[in-house]
Amino acid sequence: MDETLSYSKDVALSTFTLFYILISICFIFPPSAFVSAGITVEYLFSKWLGSENEQFIQYHIRRTSATVLCHSLLPLGYVIGLTQCWNSGSGVHENSLLTLFSTIASLIPLVAGYIVFTWHKYEWSGHPIAKILMRYSNMPNDWQSVASDINVEFRRIDKTCINTGYVLKTIVTDNWVMKVMPYKMEIAHQSDISLALLEADHHVMSPDSSGSAQYLNIEVKSCRERTKPFFIRLNAVDFKDLQDKLQMPIINLKNVVIHKTLSDKFQAVFRDQELETCIGCMQAPAEIKLQRRCIPISGEHSCVACYCRPMFASRQDQDHPETWLGSKCPCPTCRSPFCILDVSLIEDESKIHSSSRFEGNPS
Repeated sequence: MDETLSYSKDVALSTFTLFYILISICFIFPPSAFVSAGITVEYLFSKWLGSENEQFIQYHIRRTSATVLCHSLLPLGYVIGLTQCWNSGSGVHENSLLTLFSTIASLIPLVAGYIVFTWHKYEWSGHPIAKILMRYSNMPNDWQSVASDINVEFRRIDKTCINTGYVLKTIVTDNWVMKVMPYKMEIAHQSDISLALLEADHHVMSPDSSGSAQYLNIEVKSCRERTKPFFIRLNAVDFKDLQDKLQMPIINLKNVVIHKTLSDKFQAVFRDQELETCIGCMQAPAEIKLQRRCIPISGEHSCVACYCRPMFASRQDQDHPETWLGSKCPCPTCRSPFCILDVSLIEDESKIHSSSRFEGNPS
């Protein structure tokens, strides 16, 4: 009987432990299901945090403080849940290891509360975000003026926001580059930084899309004193948006190959596609595309827009060549009628680029 009871307690302990670890991970790194359900620090403390759009810096100062406090309560929550799950009581309290863990779990929220209290003193002047802003202030210990400038720039619609999951976000305004993380923020002025593309990793499956994805790691170095470099991680699809907003170029020292965006891949497929041979002679490559350019005329014999691939062949009366330029004939594929004005010549890009390299002003 005792062995059966002990076994059931072990099963209950293991089940609760796995369940609590899973819930804790999802709370720290919330998936889309937790975000939509509102099980996040931002949603639970939304009234106290205020509006991110109105007071960006103050919002994240309060958010990071609330995150530290909430996450520090997770070990204590495990101990409380464990004692409730194993409600017989005797085995729990006699375990010295669990007693030690309970003591540590009780001290963690106290330490976190003291840290947040020191941050809050003197209107959050002790917070790590405020200390970073003090480096950019012209007046000593005056971080509010720098925060006000950042808040104004964040409210503009032309800022660039790149999300890497739910817990990491990169924000680029006209003058600032910021990396938002659960417990802190990295902030750098664009005039002080240099950016270098370090590496790229390719993933066959991506949580953000149904296909593969490439992620880039970019180092942001600031020449300002007491400022450590930080790293930006983003999807290769967002690389161009980041590059367009930055004042300084991103140096690719290691010649990392950046994958093309979806639209670039779409264009490359059609640009690299080999033209089929003419449907009339079946020898020469097709160099004609039907594109309606004539003035539309109401009636049965008006020309129609053709969307077929270049496979040109004109059906005309061989005995009356004088009517060729003014006649109409159907497309050999879709049978849409066209005239001579609708015939467009296709130019080879490779030939155009090769010929342009040899053109120049005579010396």
